[in-house]
Amino acid sequence: MDESIEVIQKHILSDISEGIMLIGFNGFILYTNATASKILGIPEEELSGKSFAALFFNDPENDEFSQAVIDSIYDRERQHDSILNYKKGDKILTLRMMTSFYIDGEEQKGIIAVFSDVSEMMELRDAVKSMKKIKALNDQLELRNKLLSETFGRFLSDEIVKTLLETPDGLKLGGEKRTLTVMMSDLMGFTALSERMDPADLIALLNHYLEEMTAAIQEQGGTIIEFIGDGILAIYGAPVFYEDHAARAVAAALRMQSRMEDVNKWNMDRGYPPLEMGIGINTGEVIVGNIGSEKRTKYGVAGAVVNLCGRIESYTIGGQILIPPATRDAVEAELEIAKELTVYPKGAQKELLLSQVTGIGKPYDIYAMAVSKKPVPLKKPAPVCFFRLDGKHKLEGTCFGGITAITDDRALFSTDTKLEIFDNIQIEAGGDLYCKVLEKQEEGYLLQYTAIPVGYGGWLSDKR
Repeated sequence: MDESIEVIQKHILSDISEGIMLIGFNGFILYTNATASKILGIPEEELSGKSFAALFFNDPENDEFSQAVIDSIYDRERQHDSILNYKKGDKILTLRMMTSFYIDGEEQKGIIAVFSDVSEMMELRDAVKSMKKIKALNDQLELRNKLLSETFGRFLSDEIVKTLLETPDGLKLGGEKRTLTVMMSDLMGFTALSERMDPADLIALLNHYLEEMTAAIQEQGGTIIEFIGDGILAIYGAPVFYEDHAARAVAAALRMQSRMEDVNKWNMDRGYPPLEMGIGINTGEVIVGNIGSEKRTKYGVAGAVVNLCGRIESYTIGGQILIPPATRDAVEAELEIAKELTVYPKGAQKELLLSQVTGIGKPYDIYAMAVSKKPVPLKKPAPVCFFRLDGKHKLEGTCFGGITAITDDRALFSTDTKLEIFDNIQIEAGGDLYCKVLEKQEEGYLLQYTAIPVGYGGWLSDKR
């Protein structure tokens, strides 16, 4: 070994962490240190003085290492720095190799290759990259979930969307039995209203109404199952369960009725007609879950409790909230009851006592005024013809009677035709005046208007 090599060897520390290999331009390895031997997995005596080509060119798995050395030999205009893979036994190492020139005097004699095992560092870097990728994917997932939540949240409640996104089998068809509280609301006379309003105005009115009601329902943790035209079907106690689901439903119903004042002020400011809403509530065991087919699925409820809730709602008049004993017994908070009434729902085996709720105590403290004005007598009875209704269908031929006293939303009605409490009738009075029979008095039947025709005011003006 010449003197310059001895100088290099003399100054290389025995514990240096980088491998050193000195290769002459004649292709022979002039020097390697112990670290180089350890990294490459080749004994020092098998490296020094040997042909680089003979040692490495027949090892195709380490072509990257050989190519890096060859590039350094043939491109002597610059230093080289590369990251490459090197197979050592069963392991694949990641090496960083830097090459410079071995100069004797002013003449380049060969190259000095300095390389180190950076496998752990690269693994760490890859881990960091992976973490960054994972974070980026999580950010994308969060953005996607937010987009889905905001998009489908307009059609489904937040709780249902959360269940679909977070539960692995959230979209799986099927349901479970659960005791919860069902709420149904409906606008009085909406069908007749829709026939005389401009479609764009009707949609604007309906959307604003539903927006206000949705807020009131969700304030108490309710889940909106669907909008059925102007009707709303909501549940309390699923998919998120609350022990006080019945009380929450009653509190929400009271809040919904209290919001109707603002809804109607909004309507009046735009020249829209006022609205009245009835709400029925029922509590019991239902089937709740994903209902439908693989192509069309919805989160819904089914069972006798749901059907009865619809019946209960059908007995309401504008501004009323009716609940059965099952709901009343399930509410621990103090309830304010305006009155009770006995009904005979279709399909039921016995009578049902309903309570009209006008308030609920702590911790809710929500109360609604039950205003009932006494009808003012007309100058003389206004004769009318009318029809008894089953749903929206007329039951029989024309009946006759007379309106004897009125308020803004009620009338006292005299007729020889026998009517039952909660019967629905259609009176010809400046158009189709829809009413529900509330009670029988000595003077006749007390009617609640459920839909008032545009021409009713003009028809009534000369009857006062």
